[in-house]
Amino acid sequence: MKNVSSIPELRLARRSLPGAVGFVPTMGALHAGHLSLVQAARAECASVVVSIFVNPTQFGPQEDLSRYPRDLPRDLAMLEKAGVDLVWSPGEETMYPPGFQTWVEVEALTRHLEGELRPGHFRGVTTVVAKLFNAVLPDKAYFGQKDAQQAAVIQRMTRDLDFPIKIVVCPTLRETDGLAMSSRNAYLDPAQRKAATILFRALSAAWAAYEKGEHDAGQLRARVSEAVATEPLARLQYVSCADAGSLEELATVEGKALLSMAVYMGKTRLIDNFVLG
Repeated sequence: MKNVSSIPELRLARRSLPGAVGFVPTMGALHAGHLSLVQAARAECASVVVSIFVNPTQFGPQEDLSRYPRDLPRDLAMLEKAGVDLVWSPGEETMYPPGFQTWVEVEALTRHLEGELRPGHFRGVTTVVAKLFNAVLPDKAYFGQKDAQQAAVIQRMTRDLDFPIKIVVCPTLRETDGLAMSSRNAYLDPAQRKAATILFRALSAAWAAYEKGEHDAGQLRARVSEAVATEPLARLQYVSCADAGSLEELATVEGKALLSMAVYMGKTRLIDNFVLG
């Protein structure tokens, strides 16, 4: 496995990779969820590239950029064991050199959910992913369903900007108790970690109601809210039942819908979702 940091090094190493290239962009602090994306890329592509870059432009002023977990030696060891061919770990000045002023924005899809509550977040995501795509030039790129809105936004950007890249969205990987794997789970103390299973349990309660015939979106949102209210350590920020394509809130679930939520455990913000239909 080769690890490079500069764009010239990356392009030189990229030219030597054989066959189709699968790409997994990450912010490091890797866990089994990331490795499942690597495994999917490994199964479908001759070569696998992973980027590690904690992107400052997708963090808001009161968010956790300074304390976001970083452990590059550990990440590199995990990726080498997983059979990755090339790792790109650029510094901030490589991605955003002095005088940087060009941004990529997806408009309608970012007005809702995470985009509404985290102004500028998706502008940072789409800009950095466009730059990563331009540098790596992959054939396929792999993202997790846990960040469902992010995946939808990147799919839209890829179509709109004519990137010749197939976006592959892989299932959310969960702990045995249902908690979606996330780098931010490391912030949770033991009591919060136990309480955090309420996200999965709340979504499961709404899913069970949907399976029994409840298609009123307001009732499904209420099932999630009521379940979260039973956990004293949890503070619900939002629950949504939206059209899976437009992310507009629904009155009735008739087709494919995204049931999603954000919850605070102390200062740690967790997100999760189920797809209905």
